[in-house]
Amino acid sequence: MNLKLKRTPGLYVVGFMGAGKTTVGRHLAHRLGWNFFDTDQEIERAEESTITEIFASRGEQEFRRIETDILRQHVHWIERGRPAVLALGGGAFAEPANRRMVEPNGISIWLDCPFDVVERRVAENRDRPLASDPGRFAALFDSRREHYRMADVHVTIESDDPEVTVDAILRHPVLK
Repeated sequence: MNLKLKRTPGLYVVGFMGAGKTTVGRHLAHRLGWNFFDTDQEIERAEESTITEIFASRGEQEFRRIETDILRQHVHWIERGRPAVLALGGGAFAEPANRRMVEPNGISIWLDCPFDVVERRVAENRDRPLASDPGRFAALFDSRREHYRMADVHVTIESDDPEVTVDAILRHPVLK
């Protein structure tokens, strides 16, 4: 396995909402025998509130602050040698401070999911505050891609079967 992962055993799954970060991350962690955490779920648990409620009552800036704090906690555990796969919220990797925190502490994996697939998946779950306006949703998808491209590993989503994506991740040369 990659020397970087031996020093700080963290895999950070990034990508747009609906790309499958939680599902793929959970399957990946299971295959590796590592812990799995979803930062959005961790935020909701810590704040005893949904992400939609946090956005509505406290705003996106406060949500991003909380998100960075949760990510920092997990990175500290990973730095101490606790292997984990983390599914980051769709906007987390777009924040430069979060990328700087993740970069020396494992491998980031971009799940590059086609827009029509993300749109279909998100339509099935309307509990996403940044997806309520279709025009803004498409613009956000386009703008975040430049940040996701900075990930160490790029995996194109070609199937709704998470095991297909996990296989592609594990075959990537960076993880050898």
